[in-house]
Formats: sequence, C-alpha cells, structure tokens
Amino acid sequence: AVTKSWPKRWANFFTSRACSMVFNSLQFVWFFLVVYALYCVLPHRGQNWLLLVASYYFYAAWDWRFLGLLIGSTLVDFTCGLLLGRTESHARRRAILCLSLGFNLAMLGFFKYFNFFADNLHALFGALGWRLDFVTVRVLLPVGISFYTFVTMSYVIDVYRREIEPARDLVDFGVFVAYFPHLVAGPILRASRLLTQIDAPRRIGREQMHDGAWL
Repeated sequence: AVTKSWPKRWANFFTSRACSMVFNSLQFVWFFLVVYALYCVLPHRGQNWLLLVASYYFYAAWDWRFLGLLIGSTLVDFTCGLLLGRTESHARRRAILCLSLGFNLAMLGFFKYFNFFADNLHALFGALGWRLDFVTVRVLLPVGISFYTFVTMSYVIDVYRREIEPARDLVDFGVFVAYFPHLVAGPILRASRLLTQIDAPRRIGREQMHDGAWL
C-alpha cells in the first residue's frame, strides 16, 4: 500500500475538519502549544493579532462557512458602538441600538428556529395533502452563535447606557468577540471585564500560573 508522505500527514492533521477541535483533543493540544509559544515572544499588539487569527482559525475549523457570520456580527456591533459614542440624540441612539438588536436577534432566530418552523409547517401542509418542498431544506446551526451574539449585544447595550466607552480598535474588539477559550462554550463575558484586559499589556506571573494550575 502506498503511504502518505509526512508533510501530507501533518497537513491533513492540522487542516482536517475540526469537529475534533475540542479542548480535550490532540488537535487542540497542538493548536494551543503553537499559539502559546508565539504569544510568549510577541509584543502586546502582535499578541492581539495572534489571538484574533487563532480564534478565527479555531472557529473556521468547525465549519469555515459560518466564519462570515462571526465577522459580520463583529463589524456591525463595532460600528454601532462607534456611532453611539458620537451621537447625543436620544432618538438616534435608540435607533442604533434597535439596529444592533434587530440584526443579532434576526440572525440568531433564523438559525435557531428555522428548522423548527419549517418542519412544523411542512407537517401541517402535509396533513392537508400539500407538498412544500422548499421548506425541507435543512439549516445548520453555527457553533457558538448564541454566545458571541449575546456578547456583542451586551457590549452595545453597555455603550448605549454609557456604562463603558466604545471600543476604538477593531482588532481588540474582534478578539473580545472571538476569543477562542470561550467562543463555543461560554461564558458570556461583559466588555467591562474582558475588553479592558485585551486593551492593556499583559504579563504572565508566577501567581497567575499557580492560580491557573489550581483551576
């Protein structure tokens, strides 16, 4: 039998569809080691770029087709945050908030409930003797869509309430939304807790290593 060359084996290992890219998988161990090694030698700005690219790779490994939804949600709510920071009119601020909430809830509702309504509508019309082929199309549920949708919505709501200042850096905001340790399993973190840590330089000390090992 013809065996694959080592380069092809490693390429398949890293690029294989990562339904196995879970935290206790071998793929994730290698992914984490590479990311952490690069993280330790990069400056603050480089670290944030690395975390953004790594987080997008991590998410795309589950299903790259839904990466556009994550990026789109990030861009919409980053823009809404900036507009809220520049607008004093109460009516306009409320309109911007409604735009953000409407976009996110519509996207979430479509992917969460399309199959439910399609199946029931199909069954209802089937009982009447009508066939509705167009509603038999199945829609996949993007991984982690609930988590990052509520993360971005909570950010816009906090900016609307003037509890935090809007993010000015798209890369930092992208890391806040897509940060891979909580992207697909939560928890839903507030911008006041995580975004400030992304903005500031970070140093890993012995006490943090001890606390992390204990956890």
